[in-house]
Amino acid sequence: LGYSDTISVTMEDMIHHTAAVSRGAQNALVVADMPFLSYQTSVYDAVVNAGRLMKEGRAGAVKLEGGKLVCEQIRAIVNASIPVVAHLGMTPQSVNTLGGFKVQGKSEEAARQLVEDAKKVEAAGASMLVMECVPAKLAEIITNTISIPTIGIGAGAGCDGQVLVNQDMLGMFHDFTPKFVKQFANVGEIMMQAFKDYSAEVKAGTFPAQEHTYAISDEVIDKLY
Repeated sequence: LGYSDTISVTMEDMIHHTAAVSRGAQNALVVADMPFLSYQTSVYDAVVNAGRLMKEGRAGAVKLEGGKLVCEQIRAIVNASIPVVAHLGMTPQSVNTLGGFKVQGKSEEAARQLVEDAKKVEAAGASMLVMECVPAKLAEIITNTISIPTIGIGAGAGCDGQVLVNQDMLGMFHDFTPKFVKQFANVGEIMMQAFKDYSAEVKAGTFPAQEHTYAISDEVIDKLY
């Protein structure tokens, strides 16, 4: 959408995109990210907005950021029969209070807080936990401490599963590449070259060629004059 950050994303944006993904995803669990201020304002707002993502977006679960401060919301959403995925570590919606996109949990106090937050979101009813930009050893300890699955992004191989943004892993975005990103293919470079070749052939008049056009009989054409 061209937003400079995830804070700008609205509920209407998320419902629209989640519904589009859900219509195409036949065999995958679709988890809808709850946008900024869709759940922090009150427990009521959290349940209503989570419900909209399920009803209108056809999501299979919702994800929200935060630890002990959002446990009441997690508990209420789960009580409404909506599966919740928690998100700890580098939480993009809190980037302004975290001082930027930084690794979280490096000090003893911060590490203990992450462990406690993981326990609390599990106790509140979260069925899965995403950990972002967390030291690998700490993420592995958390994975072994709680019973729900953990999904890592920049949190080492000790998590139960991994996630990467597809534009990052395919080399389609070059403005900033986080340390945890591995480019499994440089699709972005191939795409850019294809666009350049297309533009050049259109300007040269070589595309579309005869094999890319539809024919009409000369007899019909002659009758037009």
